[in-house]
Amino acid sequence: MIGVLLVDDEALTLDLHRHYVEGLEGFQVVGECAGARSALSALLDGPRAPEIDLVLLDMTMPDGSGLDVLRHLRARARTVDVIAITSVRDADVVRQAVGLGAMHYLVKPFTFAMFQERMTQYARYRERASETTGAATQAEIDAMLGALRPVTAPVPKGLAPETLERVTAALRSAGVLSAREAAASLGLSRVAARRYLEHLADGGRAERAQRYGTPGRPETEYRWRD
Repeated sequence: MIGVLLVDDEALTLDLHRHYVEGLEGFQVVGECAGARSALSALLDGPRAPEIDLVLLDMTMPDGSGLDVLRHLRARARTVDVIAITSVRDADVVRQAVGLGAMHYLVKPFTFAMFQERMTQYARYRERASETTGAATQAEIDAMLGALRPVTAPVPKGLAPETLERVTAALRSAGVLSAREAAASLGLSRVAARRYLEHLADGGRAERAQRYGTPGRPETEYRWRD
């Protein structure tokens, strides 16, 4: 299990993130902190510090910033992994967070599907890293770093990213959908739903199959590839 420390000064946000993490296989919440100082204490001196593999770190808190937490951790040679979760969109803050070792920068608000995707990428990275020992080959290094990046094709002209996210979430939740079913569920036309599903299939996120057993021509169904 990947042990997760939640750090955010808003109680409702902590509740939401706990609920999100509990909905993921292979992750467990091992601690929650409402500020920068308590986070540093938990990570550096806390009794459960050895169990913490990943920190979901807010960037703005009353007693210090997430950047402050990262600087103190790196100064003490604490190499725990960090994903920044914040409403701060300032490009300089993003650059500093990445420079201090943040593996992802997730902007609030976000959907569970987006959160799940980032956490899945992180779990894949840890798996690849654990399989690589000693002097890594270039291919092994590329595989480790590539695990942190989405494997979606660029969104074509005419497709809205927000709608693509809705279709992605629906397919991920259902496991298998046809264009007809996706259209009915999301309030889209069948043609529009098929375009988004085809895009996911072209990008390797879904696979196509023929559905038989209904009157008329066989229907194409799309299966989420986990």
